[in-house]
Amino acid sequence: MEEQGMGIVSLLRAAWILGTLPIVVGFVPLPGLSWLRTTLSLVGNRGKILQSNKLTVPQRFFSHFYAVAILWTTILLVALWSHAITGGGSHAYNVWLSVFLLVLMEVHLLRRFYETIYVFNYSPSARMHILTYLLGLLFYVMAPLSLCCDFAPQVFDFVKGKDRMSRPVFDNMWMFVTPFLRLPWYAWIGAVIFLWGWVHQLRCHQILGSLRDKTEKLDEYVIPYGDWFEYVSSPHYTAEIVIYGGLVVASGGVDLSLWLLFAFVVANLAFTATETQGWYRRKFEHYPRNRYIILPFVY
Repeated sequence: MEEQGMGIVSLLRAAWILGTLPIVVGFVPLPGLSWLRTTLSLVGNRGKILQSNKLTVPQRFFSHFYAVAILWTTILLVALWSHAITGGGSHAYNVWLSVFLLVLMEVHLLRRFYETIYVFNYSPSARMHILTYLLGLLFYVMAPLSLCCDFAPQVFDFVKGKDRMSRPVFDNMWMFVTPFLRLPWYAWIGAVIFLWGWVHQLRCHQILGSLRDKTEKLDEYVIPYGDWFEYVSSPHYTAEIVIYGGLVVASGGVDLSLWLLFAFVVANLAFTATETQGWYRRKFEHYPRNRYIILPFVY
């Protein structure tokens, strides 16, 4: 069981490292590496900053990411919660903390799915590379699993009915609430950070979604203003970093898998945000020069 668990953890960590390193190297302006940045731009860019329509799918397929992620996270959440209620084995304390992280992730994913359907009015010409689409689906399988990877084997055995512990008996609603009241202080601080980013991302997405109402054609673009757009060009990415940072804090910061997930999120979004600001400045002659790329007053 322990060997199986370490296998899943090691595989996830290796995947996050392999995904992050090329992006970090792509940031370095060294001779001979221009091909890497070109490849990353081809795969990572989407929508208005996509430079080629070859091997692409509609950007509205973003909803597929969140539909898959919601289903997968719900399965993990129900299984892990049931496992925790029956005792959680010798790691009951950490099992409940992982349940808490999955609840936060579910809240995030439900809102993102809603936004892809009701907030964003994607341009008919907005596309993303097929590799971006496939990697996006993979990310939203790996990310929720990284929140509970230490207990994945026990969860899988529990779902299959191989776990020796009895199935949970739900006597009352308090058994769902009481364990969360015993969570450590850092879990709640992380949740506050998570919600701070969550609210600002909601506002920034609403601003982006409303831009379509200010143009006569869906293929036209205007400069967004308001909320964190006053400080950075891609505040919705900034908020995403805050959201995942909140998850790291809520976990206690002791799980390397979560740190590697966070590193990938930062590297990936920083690269895309850099490309986005370059597009804005080429597109709009009077684009605000005081806006940073993704981190206010830093980058």
